[in-house]
Amino acid sequence: MIDIHSHFLYGLDDGAETIEDSLAMLQMAAESGTTDIVATPHANSDYPFQPDLIRQRIAEITAAPGVKPRLHTGCDFHLSFENVQDALQNPTRYVINRGPYLLVEFPHSSLAGMGRSLAALLDLGLVPIMTHPERNPHLRRMGSEFQEWIQKGCLVQVTAQSLFGSFGKSAEQSAWEMVRRRLAHFIASDAHDTEHRPPCLNLAFDAVSARVGAAEARALAIDNPQAVISGDPIWATLPRKKRWYQW
Repeated sequence: MIDIHSHFLYGLDDGAETIEDSLAMLQMAAESGTTDIVATPHANSDYPFQPDLIRQRIAEITAAPGVKPRLHTGCDFHLSFENVQDALQNPTRYVINRGPYLLVEFPHSSLAGMGRSLAALLDLGLVPIMTHPERNPHLRRMGSEFQEWIQKGCLVQVTAQSLFGSFGKSAEQSAWEMVRRRLAHFIASDAHDTEHRPPCLNLAFDAVSARVGAAEARALAIDNPQAVISGDPIWATLPRKKRWYQW
């Protein structure tokens, strides 16, 4: 399995605090079946994005002893005006593995202006992956605007723990509805530690296999994430349309 959203890099945001924390998270990920994991430190008003320090941390952790998945770089990109403007000037700064895919996190307060921000990123050739919409009080409703963004080329990542109610009943119901309706394209851990928000996908993989089918579980946790880290196109169904579209 491949995890495209994780905060295992220590000392950069509200995820791992020490290198020991980082290594413990990575060992847990590997032992639960994760072969590849993307480091996605926050880029928001609380945590500045620091690419040079990220590369240093990756090198340090890679060289440390212990079992760990293959490491990749990315970002948990907050959809603020300042971030979008910087991404338009530096399109490879925040993406996963210098490919076209970009994790985007929405504010909880309002969706005003989000459509324009997503359109600007799409026009630049980037592919926004909307992170954990089931945890957002506006996006979890899967309204017409949300589905329109998918039709225009955005993708969707749900959090593994949401499928088990860790973020509340509403998030759980929304996450499963997105999976059942093929509105979700990835399952990721959004891990922050080894206890409360662990870097494990195996239980979610098994749950999706049991309730929706093994093929869907493989697409969400293996095939689509592999395309992201490789920079390859992803095939996904469009909402309310029985045809396929390449992103």
